[in-house]
Amino acid sequence: MREALAGALDGLAAYPATAGTPALRQAISGWLARRYGIPAPDPETQVLPVNGSREALFAFAQTVLDPTRPARVVCPNPFYQIYEGAALLAGATPLFCSEGFQGLSDPEWAQTQLVYACSPANPTGKVLSLGAWRTLFELSDRHGFIIASDECYSEIYFDQPPLGALEAAHRLGRGFERLVVFSSLSKRSNAPGMRSGFVAGDAALLKKFLLYRTYHGSAMSLVVQQASIAAWGDEAHVRENRRLYAEKFRAVLPLVPGAEMPQGGFYLWLRTSLDDAEFARRLYAEYNVLVLPGSYLAREAGGVNPGRNRVRIALVAPLAECVEAMQRVSQFMKNVS
Repeated sequence: MREALAGALDGLAAYPATAGTPALRQAISGWLARRYGIPAPDPETQVLPVNGSREALFAFAQTVLDPTRPARVVCPNPFYQIYEGAALLAGATPLFCSEGFQGLSDPEWAQTQLVYACSPANPTGKVLSLGAWRTLFELSDRHGFIIASDECYSEIYFDQPPLGALEAAHRLGRGFERLVVFSSLSKRSNAPGMRSGFVAGDAALLKKFLLYRTYHGSAMSLVVQQASIAAWGDEAHVRENRRLYAEKFRAVLPLVPGAEMPQGGFYLWLRTSLDDAEFARRLYAEYNVLVLPGSYLAREAGGVNPGRNRVRIALVAPLAECVEAMQRVSQFMKNVS
């Protein structure tokens, strides 16, 4: 990636196309086909490079929501905060349901225009099953809403490769109608500073999104595009990335009672005996370890905040730092138990 980046510096002298280069779209299409065992999406109409998945997830709502009628955006609970912000800025009302998309009434589904899915989930690490995708597709067929599947953690796993939305649609004999997926090199290739990802799926939706992004000025640098082509074409560094995360989990899980291995991603979703916000404040003040209160990553639904009494711990530091941090967390938990 470094070599590709350095070798493409002449690209700084040119305005990039919002749609990206044909070579990058082809590289992404080929990766999707290899990774998920699906027919390669059309690189001309079904693949769109973006500057990381975060800004694309946020902007997509503004492209597809119709503010002239009641608009609901369904988010998993707990959730990545971008989904809620995207819904609010687009003039919609966010609704929160369980990660299996349970708990909403038919009238609520009837007003839903967009559903954000996240698998593996942030922060829980859970992976949506084929049955969950079948349920969501059936709801989409009945009510006509669009599905935006956030799959930025898809390549950090420890057992079976997580099922993707395009793969689920293919296995269920569907096309990609009303379905788009978002992915990124940030986690897969440990390259968050590149701001490189893609959206793939429904060609009609991507045509609208491309137009929006063209006016918005959201084009990926040609230099970054060349490095991205190198990244999507190589799996050795991705396997090494997974190995390093697995090594961290093996080292820290025995240190903290109740810590569980996620299905995917690099977070520990740890249960606390204290209020989660108090836990985070005291842990930082007394042991200089920073974690995120779980209740900040969720909303109350049905009288319950599913993040309450949990904290999210990101194992992104080097192994030795992760081990020392979790030793401090363990000591803190013993002191407050």
